[in-house]
Amino acid sequence: MAQSAAAPLERLIEQFTKFPGIGRKGATRMAYQILSMSPEEAAQLSQAIEDAKTQLHRCKVCQNYTEEELCPICNSPKRDRSVICVVENPRDIAAFERTQEYQGLYHVLHGLLSPMDGVGAEQLCVKELLARLGDDTVKEVIMATNPTVEGEATAMYLAKLIKPLGVRVTRLAYGLPVGSSLEFTDETTLYRALAGRDEL
Repeated sequence: MAQSAAAPLERLIEQFTKFPGIGRKGATRMAYQILSMSPEEAAQLSQAIEDAKTQLHRCKVCQNYTEEELCPICNSPKRDRSVICVVENPRDIAAFERTQEYQGLYHVLHGLLSPMDGVGAEQLCVKELLARLGDDTVKEVIMATNPTVEGEATAMYLAKLIKPLGVRVTRLAYGLPVGSSLEFTDETTLYRALAGRDEL
């Protein structure tokens, strides 16, 4: 493929094409946007990326990203510790928090079971979730994985592990369209799905 752009610009475009949902056109626009920034703005962007990579790590309890040992949600005395909402990735937590209805805790799996892609339970934060269910504090685990084949398979797999522990396992109600992503679901739909969740 012939390169029409200077090598540094081409390398920048290639980096942006690695982002999910960003094609070559979008990556090219982003690269040119960076070139139009002042040196100060470009340095701030570069610093923000470096800070995110060096200062953020996984919360030792829920696996969400945080600067501290515990994320603000796990650290909050106001949260209901009897309920854990299991999500695929940290972006899904932000979606639930926008509803301002859910007051429990979360657990981030950082992916879904996908044998075709070589993703098994050992690649996900499953053992960390099970470790949280050791005492009698947690009464319910809500499976809030996306309504996809992988999301359903992951929810069913986790339910089989959790139910013998005497913890109630529920699934979000299907106000959510199949094949959609929680990240882009509006607050009303998410709230209805949360309120109408069913036992697995």
